[in-house]
Amino acid sequence: MISQDQIDAFLNFIQFEKGLADNTLKAYKSDLHLFNEFLQKHEITAVDEDSLLDFIFELKNSENKKKPDGIKIIKHDPLSIARALVSVKSFYKYLVRTGHMKKSPFEDMDSFKTNKKIPEALTSEDISRLLSAPDMSKKEGIRDKAILELLYSAGLRVSELAGLELTDINLDERVLRCFGKGSKERLVPIGDYVVETLAEYIDIRKTFLKDFSPHLFVTRLGKRFTREGIWKVVKTYAKKAGIEKDVYPHIFRHSFATHLLAGGADLRSVQEMLGHADISTTQIYTHVDKSRLKKIHQKFHPRG
Repeated sequence: MISQDQIDAFLNFIQFEKGLADNTLKAYKSDLHLFNEFLQKHEITAVDEDSLLDFIFELKNSENKKKPDGIKIIKHDPLSIARALVSVKSFYKYLVRTGHMKKSPFEDMDSFKTNKKIPEALTSEDISRLLSAPDMSKKEGIRDKAILELLYSAGLRVSELAGLELTDINLDERVLRCFGKGSKERLVPIGDYVVETLAEYIDIRKTFLKDFSPHLFVTRLGKRFTREGIWKVVKTYAKKAGIEKDVYPHIFRHSFATHLLAGGADLRSVQEMLGHADISTTQIYTHVDKSRLKKIHQKFHPRG
């Protein structure tokens, strides 16, 4: 069994050592509590590889089972199971590092391969309809179009967009600064369409304000736009544009990466713009590039 003090110490360590985002910390905490409950349930005192394998299989088999209250469904998809595996293995590495163990029971264990879910992207036509949906004769429409343009043209996470301040935008240099996971700063280029829309919004932004606000996007009451507010904007215009598929803020980021790669952008550049720490995260978008790769193969390979 894992002690709560050890879990708390580990979470403090990864928070300050690795600078992980709050959502990531919550995920680690949840995963470790799940593993601890598993150990207690099965009265496991000596953790080994088999223990972790049994834990993983229990998570897989828990799908579609109901909790005792008969209402809430427990669901663990392949990605959440893979994340739980990483959380547990990282925790035991920490115990070795801090001298609580001589060797992790999972040190020689191979990593699980999961079937990553291919992210859905909007078509260029869908994007055009969405970006044309706001009423530009109204100040809210100008602001909302700037929100939609930035989600798509800069590939921002909704939290990054909500956190933007006026000083993060440089229209002359056509670049914006944002802070991603772990508060990591990155610069993202923005195109002419975004610059034009942002310039128009910034020009009328003061009409939303009664007092000074550093935040780029503000509500009609002059308050900072929340993540929930951005979700509402996206849903409103998706409905107005008549798009039947599920449209949410992150689908713009998927579309941003998908369309860049389909247009010929190299993977490293897309990785940098998205702020991915590992290029394997970016590689999930290469599935859309098959038609272009086939053309390149046919054109340049002797047996194409």
